[in-house]
Amino acid sequence: MTALVILPTYDERDTLEQTVGAVLAACPRAHVLVVDDASPVGTGAVADDLAGRDERISVLHRPGKQGLGAAYLAGFAWALDRSFDVVVEMDADGSHPAVALPALLASLAHADLALGSRWTPGGGTVGWPLRRRVLSRAGSGYARLALGLPVRDVTGGFRAYRARLLRSLLAHPVASQGYSFQIEMVMRAVDLGARVVELPIVFTDRRIGRSKMSGGIILEAMLLVTRWAIARRLRSGPRARARAPRPFRTV
Repeated sequence: MTALVILPTYDERDTLEQTVGAVLAACPRAHVLVVDDASPVGTGAVADDLAGRDERISVLHRPGKQGLGAAYLAGFAWALDRSFDVVVEMDADGSHPAVALPALLASLAHADLALGSRWTPGGGTVGWPLRRRVLSRAGSGYARLALGLPVRDVTGGFRAYRARLLRSLLAHPVASQGYSFQIEMVMRAVDLGARVVELPIVFTDRRIGRSKMSGGIILEAMLLVTRWAIARRLRSGPRARARAPRPFRTV
């Protein structure tokens, strides 16, 4: 099973090398794709240097900052074009525990999508102020309840997809970004009938640089979730169920 770990970057020069090293130490057979949005502080150059020293590392340069969702979509297309079996999302700032990668990948033996979850027993966060914990849990909880999703952490960015599921998820355009991008991908997977599992992880707040998350981003995502929830209820009648697509075949 060939796995690609996608690391979107924007101004992650000071954390990238350590994160890539941790990924490859945890999973020596994995490959890493750095997707850099033309970072103004030299992150792309650091990524190129790493790639020049290790054939397991590749770099995808994009012309400017276009959002997390767009970066992942570009990385997904790159991965699927090269026939990777598994594609992993992971932050480049060291917040996600690379040591949890082997368990995340192993869980795909019986699942289509594995989520690293902060809000299941055994999971949690380190270094987050109370306000951010409340915002994150409330946002994830609202999306889960509004959309009827059977997972506890729908906004987390540490996850692994089987490539065959990812192809099905991308059969229709994905327009959302950030928090809403992560929610939409889980929603699509559940709607397709894919098997989704959660593994507890401890998310550690970044020690270097500044978080790109804000209350405004979360609010924007929740407004989009509300729109999705209303649309799903309008489609939930008998005629809509009769037109529902055949569920994705899980492993």
